[in-house]
Amino acid sequence: MSLNYLVIEGNIGAGKTTLAQMISKKYQAKLVLEQFADNPFLPKFYENQEQYSFPLEMAFLAERYNQLNRELSHFDLFSPFTISDYYFMKSLIFAQNTLKPDEYNLYRQFFTIIYDKMPKPDLYVYLHKEPNLLLKNIAIRGRNYETHITKQYLEKITQGYFSYFKQQSDFPILILDTNGIDFVNKPEDFEKIVQTIFGRPYSNGINRVL
Repeated sequence: MSLNYLVIEGNIGAGKTTLAQMISKKYQAKLVLEQFADNPFLPKFYENQEQYSFPLEMAFLAERYNQLNRELSHFDLFSPFTISDYYFMKSLIFAQNTLKPDEYNLYRQFFTIIYDKMPKPDLYVYLHKEPNLLLKNIAIRGRNYETHITKQYLEKITQGYFSYFKQQSDFPILILDTNGIDFVNKPEDFEKIVQTIFGRPYSNGINRVL
């Protein structure tokens, strides 16, 4: 399958960044990683979601737009394709689950103005993992500001992703069930995912495998 722009996404702790890095290394692809650690509102948000939801989401919106616009507008002659560990639509999915209705309506106006200008991926891969496994991965990596994340919050984010998928037909969405997959420690699992992603074309809308 010929890809120019590949997106790897998933809920918090799904392993999207790790998989994107592994695929980038294997194919020498240009890698675009979300700069979430630079958001000054993130630690405050996990401590007080109600107070810091709107500034957090607006900061993410601006940063994601600036980064993707910068990275995707320059073609890299030395890379076969570009791979990113997030897609711009992520902004709306998280905002829908964190903002109050009036804040979300205002936020969506800004988002819509920007979204139409963003390039669409040739393939969008979503790593699906159950909340309990997500919490386990979150605990293992030990980020202090993530200790407040709850199972209920992760479930809301998962629901937001799947609601979005049902409405999306502009590009192929490949949903990979990774609950029984360990692509970090088992090379055969990694190769299975790679073959699934690159082995054949996918139609626009939802495609489920694994």
